[in-house]
Amino acid sequence: MKHNSSLTSRAQALRRDMTKEERKLWYDYLRSYPYQFRRQVTCGHYILDFYCSAAKLAIELDGSQHYEPETLRYDARRTAYINSLGIQVLRFTNTDIKKNLRGVCQSIDMAVAARMK
Repeated sequence: MKHNSSLTSRAQALRRDMTKEERKLWYDYLRSYPYQFRRQVTCGHYILDFYCSAAKLAIELDGSQHYEPETLRYDARRTAYINSLGIQVLRFTNTDIKKNLRGVCQSIDMAVAARMK
């Protein structure tokens, strides 16, 4: 994966100031996951919310701003770039985390298992 050192300070700030949903997924599930996930990892010109290098899997949590037309186009370009590096991107809404954390965790488990074959 392509590390971008110019984004390091921004990634550090995002780790300190996680959203409620990021905090919940991290502390309730990913922090102690059998394969290591890292938070706010630089990847080219982007910062991934969560990344598992062993599975080459990124997890993105999307708030309501991600459904604006311009942001949808940006996210599509971003996902295409990340996919071009061989990294799968899983996207979940903040509502998914709040109301269906168990389902989110099951989706992550299935994606990791498929990527580790």
